[in-house]
Amino acid sequence: MKTTGDERIDVVPLGATTARGTVEAVSGGRLLVRTPGLVEVHDREDFLAGRAGSPSAALRTHEQERAVPTPDGGFVVAGRASVRALRCDGSPLWELAHDPWHGADRAPGAPAVSPDGRLVSVLVPKLESDGKKAALVYDLEPGRNYTLDDLLLLDAATGEVLGRQQIRSLASAALQSWRPDGGALVVSCWTAWQSWSTWWAEPCAGGLRVLGGTWMHALTGFLPGSRVLTQRYAEHLFPADDRDELAAHDIGSGEQVALLDLAELAVEPEDDEFSSAEILDERHVLVPGRVHPAGGAPQTRHWLLDAARLRPLGRLGYPVPVGADVTPLGDGTWLTHDGDRLHHWALPDVR
Repeated sequence: MKTTGDERIDVVPLGATTARGTVEAVSGGRLLVRTPGLVEVHDREDFLAGRAGSPSAALRTHEQERAVPTPDGGFVVAGRASVRALRCDGSPLWELAHDPWHGADRAPGAPAVSPDGRLVSVLVPKLESDGKKAALVYDLEPGRNYTLDDLLLLDAATGEVLGRQQIRSLASAALQSWRPDGGALVVSCWTAWQSWSTWWAEPCAGGLRVLGGTWMHALTGFLPGSRVLTQRYAEHLFPADDRDELAAHDIGSGEQVALLDLAELAVEPEDDEFSSAEILDERHVLVPGRVHPAGGAPQTRHWLLDAARLRPLGRLGYPVPVGADVTPLGDGTWLTHDGDRLHHWALPDVR
């Protein structure tokens, strides 16, 4: 099958360095580097130039914890039965206990700190003593029944609960992100046998207000204005309606304003995989995929999309091997991995 968007776009190499673990961009020109049991924060410019040296902040973590840095050099950590904040010197700032997580003995995702560092959003479970009202019942563990999860809005300085909204999830995995201006929050939750549910909310005088949401799509990131980008995965939950797609939603109206069926990019739609979509800048989205050409070995390909209409512009050409892991840096450039090598790329003048 001939694919859409096969016009080759040769990328511009900006440099390479050695890096272990996963890398993600965080506020303040920093990179967050995660390795088993350790998270480190580095200056982005120094790290990519191979001058990483000592991290500006670091935290040892347990397997069941999920940590994110704060703008002032501290961390917020979600654990099995609590959320805690640490100062930049590692001393405790506050801790908020909650019911232990259902399912796996760990937090399903990291908290999210607002861009100005004043607010923290976190998903927490909630035990339900009345089995008739419970949404999740453990037959062999009396007293361990749950109702739907709560989304909390916390004061980042004190841990005080400023807002609480129940959302329709029993999350085994969770993603959260604030819009860059801090005016909205999006949370995605994966519930067993029900796929992803995604909700958008805003802080308000009463704490937190849920504005709307969508089903079977997970958060990817924010597009210009009030739009959020989501991705649907072929999870084989509903064989008659199983597909990979990208969608843009307007947070204000709740309307879906753009859609791309990723089968348009596929070589073999039933076998090809699209694990993510990354927003490079206000005009471009990068979609990595693993395709299976007839008679050939599987290949990793990267496509460039127009962010406004989610239409393919072409396929990216690299001078070195790349995988499906892509780290956007928010300035139109991005990182790819080749073993322990981390490569930095930019687009040519693509309109």
